[in-house]
Amino acid sequence: METPETRVQSQEQLIGDLRLVIENAEELLKNTDQYSSELYQSARTKLSLALEAANEELSRFEDAQLERMMAATRMANEQFADRSGESRILRAFH
Repeated sequence: METPETRVQSQEQLIGDLRLVIENAEELLKNTDQYSSELYQSARTKLSLALEAANEELSRFEDAQLERMMAATRMANEQFADRSGESRILRAFH
């Protein structure tokens, strides 16, 4: 059974993997710019469109992850009645 912690780790791994794929694909685009055949240009266009979609999806994943982190922080602040930034920081290090 998946726990919230393993789900977060899986999501973080997915985001990291997606970043790596995007970086590799962007590098591939840079390194194949000199090929001018119609086949290469068609493949490059498709890859560019896929990269655009992947970057948008990555942005959505990162935004959702940030929202989850902010919500968890708010819940912890309420649960522990943290009233100041100092109390929040001190609790974070215990």
